[in-house]
Amino acid sequence: PTFAELGLQPALLAGLERLSRPTGGKTWRTCCAAGRARHPGREEAAGPAAPRGLVGLASPELAAQWAGGARCARPGAGGARLHGGGRRGRAAEAAAGTSPGLAVLLGTPGALREALRRRFLALERLRWMVLDEADSLMDESFTGLLEEILAHAPLAERTQVVVVGATFPAGLSETLAKFTDVGRFITLSTQSLHRLPPHVQQKFVRLKGQDKLPELLQLLKERPSSAGAVLIFCNSASTVNWLGYILDDHKIKHLRLQGQMSAAARAGIFASFQKGEVSVLVCTDLASRGLDTSSVQLVVNYDFPDTLQDYLHRAGRVGRVGSKEPGAVLSFVTHRWDVDLVRKIETAARKRTGLPGMDSSINKPAPKGVSYRMFLENIEELYISWFGLLILRLNNLNLNQNESMSVRCTALLHFIAAHHHQLILVIKT
Repeated sequence: PTFAELGLQPALLAGLERLSRPTGGKTWRTCCAAGRARHPGREEAAGPAAPRGLVGLASPELAAQWAGGARCARPGAGGARLHGGGRRGRAAEAAAGTSPGLAVLLGTPGALREALRRRFLALERLRWMVLDEADSLMDESFTGLLEEILAHAPLAERTQVVVVGATFPAGLSETLAKFTDVGRFITLSTQSLHRLPPHVQQKFVRLKGQDKLPELLQLLKERPSSAGAVLIFCNSASTVNWLGYILDDHKIKHLRLQGQMSAAARAGIFASFQKGEVSVLVCTDLASRGLDTSSVQLVVNYDFPDTLQDYLHRAGRVGRVGSKEPGAVLSFVTHRWDVDLVRKIETAARKRTGLPGMDSSINKPAPKGVSYRMFLENIEELYISWFGLLILRLNNLNLNQNESMSVRCTALLHFIAAHHHQLILVIKT
């Protein structure tokens, strides 16, 4: 069906028609929809900001990119963006300074909730809402915030919801169902959804954990400056910091980006990387969703991702529209449980099919729970994997008697910090 036949709000209709044209990434094309949305007769009366359009975003970096795209799509359009990470009350004060007749508001969940609680923001006039990179917004750190925001919006009455993402997480339909009829959602997808780009080389290197760092250092030192930008993904903020210190010691110029950094420290980092001021970015999955990385020609999975969804998003940072070269993805494979994911990735790439276990439908019923036996097997594997790794690490530290006790303790603490999420999952279960 055409967008007009879907009964979309006029405010979104003209811009969303561009989604069917191959003129850029999904974020850019949805920016065009938001930027071209027209809301005649905006009142300028005093009061809280009352936007007609709202875009929910998972990070300040993505909000900045959206703001730039919307300005390009419709120069002079009334818009503002809110994001947290600074001192308490900063986001609410920013909301208080916006125009009551605002057309479009871009915001991260924490900042939007703060502005709503302090009554600097009202959503009664909302006509449309975009949830970009839905799987990031459904992260456990955002779910409660998102539900509070959705509760303030008149979703059941007149507000149209657009959910954007390469992958839709489990629980999304249940969350939306609390506020609107998910049965009325219509899924629009491309034929290449959940498929690895065929023009991007996927390379897997099987090696021991202790060999990853020398392999990476050799790669970066031998790589010519004209070879394009490099994204290095780690699974935790602590690994990003640790790896950054090592690169500093080896005089390798780079930037770091991870979610535990303060707003002041994060400001401008990704913009500098996009401009080519620095060609190496060490990051967590924060940089794997939605951000424009057309200059990247190599993605390195220093830590192999935990899920196929994460791998798909990381691999999608290279070979993008506007890239000069097809690029490549290099993954270090160190654990036996990573090998199963590698096999699935290789099979999907060879057969040109989508990666398994991914869903693109919001209104599809949630999968039934796993069996009790499978549950016990998963818990057993978690225990074995984490404590097995800890024992192996202790053995390695004891064997190397030439290192001082402080060096060995530091290495052990780094290992625990890098794998603490696995232990937390065991304890919670």
